[in-house]
Amino acid sequence: MALIGGDTKAVLLVGGKGTRLKSVISSTPKPMAAVGDRPFLELLVRQLSYQGIRHLVMCTGYLSHEIESELGDGHTRDVAIEYSKEPHPLGTAGAVKFAEPLLRGVSDFLVMNGDSFMEIDFPLLIRFHRESGGLATMAVLRMQNEKRYGTVQMDAGGRVNGFAEKTGGEPSGLVNAGVYVFNREIFEHIPEGPASLEKDIFPQLLARGVYASEQRGVFIDIGTPEDYARAQRLCARLYEAASRKHGPHTSG
Repeated sequence: MALIGGDTKAVLLVGGKGTRLKSVISSTPKPMAAVGDRPFLELLVRQLSYQGIRHLVMCTGYLSHEIESELGDGHTRDVAIEYSKEPHPLGTAGAVKFAEPLLRGVSDFLVMNGDSFMEIDFPLLIRFHRESGGLATMAVLRMQNEKRYGTVQMDAGGRVNGFAEKTGGEPSGLVNAGVYVFNREIFEHIPEGPASLEKDIFPQLLARGVYASEQRGVFIDIGTPEDYARAQRLCARLYEAASRKHGPHTSG
């Protein structure tokens, strides 16, 4: 089986309001916040395209017309974009479930948060997922355990065996980087309506096999004004990372 091919699809979760960024981006959808002179979402589209993943599904919601107006069908960026517009906020899991009609015929697919960028080798992540035989794989990275991040616990083989909320006890830990590979069977485990992948779905899937692949590249999450400001400082580095044909060293 090929690692990735022309039919690989990536689902981008871009429907959030970005409430914590209101003071700096006003009425723009969070993934459309400018980094340098281009929308943050441009980084993700470029990264996928450069690594040969050109079939994208945008799960839109808040101000969806701004995203559609900017990206259109994707042809100017060498990708093909379809849209799954949620009728009301559905959360990360609900948005994936709502996009199921656009993912018929695929055995597995990528899912990415639209407000974070992780330097990553997608073919390597997909290969790790397929070789592990689990239902879901998440990219994780070791970082200072800031207040808004919980940690992911896994065994030596990369299988996730638990999640822990922030307790303040550990100075650092493995955190979920917001990039996943799912088997299509995951749709059987996501209910209709609003739900969170992180809080509602992943903890229930541990017995079915959830794996984690540790990443070592640059990571940025623009969810707060402080990190959005950091993204501006890292702009050149982020675009350089997004334009590579492959990511940095990865381990399972």
